[in-house]
Amino acid sequence: MPAQKLHQMLDQHHIKYISINHSPAYTARETAASTFVPRAEFAKTIIVDMDGEKVMAVVPTSRHVDLEALRNLAHANEVRLATENEFRELFPDCEVGAMPPFGSLYDIRVFVDDLVIEIDDLCFNAGTHEQIMRMDCGDYLKLEQPATGTIAIKE
Repeated sequence: MPAQKLHQMLDQHHIKYISINHSPAYTARETAASTFVPRAEFAKTIIVDMDGEKVMAVVPTSRHVDLEALRNLAHANEVRLATENEFRELFPDCEVGAMPPFGSLYDIRVFVDDLVIEIDDLCFNAGTHEQIMRMDCGDYLKLEQPATGTIAIKE
């Protein structure tokens, strides 16, 4: 069952959240639209290869990840988008492309754009192309403790 680990972790830490089911959507932009969430309030999770290590970059759906800014923030040498084939096995309980922004569940480092931090109620994919979650961004940041910085650029 997708997101079972996520639900268990949030419940264990007494974090309040809402699960929202929706019709199938396969991009963050489509998902935000089908759930009536403004794109600036919906966080998308992008898997990046950083010096051979897979990491998560979390940016608002209204933006793209700035790989150069991410490389500088992480003090990395090489940064590139990972292919689905390179990361699908890292998320065995998730549909490809619907990973929640919780790298701690998968032993993956997380980098979050500063614009995401400004979102009050954070929305994101919950492991499936038919469910999102909404939770307080402050709770997300306390629980996940990601590295933060300006890593997004306008579309």
